[in-house]
Amino acid sequence: MKPAKFEHQRIATLEDAVAAMGEADGEKRVLGGGQSLGPMMNLRLAQPDVVLDLSRIDGLTGIEDAGDKLKIGARVTHARIEDGEVPGATGAYMQFVAAGISYRSVRNRGTIGGSVAHSDPSADWPSALLALGGDVTAVGPNGLRTISLDGFTVGPFTTGLGYDEILTGFELPVLGVGAAWGYYKVNRKPGEFADAIGAVTVGPEPRAVCGATETAPFRVPEIEAKLAAGAREISVAEVRDILVGHDAGFDDYELQIHAVALSRAVKRAFT
Repeated sequence: MKPAKFEHQRIATLEDAVAAMGEADGEKRVLGGGQSLGPMMNLRLAQPDVVLDLSRIDGLTGIEDAGDKLKIGARVTHARIEDGEVPGATGAYMQFVAAGISYRSVRNRGTIGGSVAHSDPSADWPSALLALGGDVTAVGPNGLRTISLDGFTVGPFTTGLGYDEILTGFELPVLGVGAAWGYYKVNRKPGEFADAIGAVTVGPEPRAVCGATETAPFRVPEIEAKLAAGAREISVAEVRDILVGHDAGFDDYELQIHAVALSRAVKRAFT
């Protein structure tokens, strides 16, 4: 299929992008690498009136080690992360996640910011970044804003961004020496979207995330408490019992695969 008629605006600067968000009539969507929005438009599941193309804005492509945090621009591609451009233990975790996203041709153009802003519930980055913690940075007519990753993904294709805001990047914590992480996803074959995701980071504050749900990825405090108490393995049965209490709307099969994903993510963190 082909997309419905739309106006394409190629934007030169971030200031121009903010202005265009306020000036353009009808539904507006921002284009980064096009690997999330493009297929949705071709299927006519998204029919924006105006597409604002940010592919020429160089200021959104940086990766900076700022000491206690990493700053990553919204237009950094999955491929750059896969190739090890993000430093340290945080970078190793993100490198593993990026390498499992779709296929290299998609990773060459798809961007981390586009994935998170698009907020497909089965995508990797919304769950993986929630397990890291940190913040999203955004800009709009009222200036810059920082939004915690906790709660940023509200639901399927819905985020905490204002309708006139543009996601510009991420400020992520640095996983220190000795930190552990594990990431596991269930999918029918490599390159497909996930049916279930388990993401775990174990640093000063353990974080465990259940992702690829029908709503938004969510943290699992019971697993985090076990990790903080020194647990190095949590059985699938234990995770199942924990997830039942979260009322995530899983049927028996979904409950099982999400329990497997989380249990194996914990195991991977320590092997």
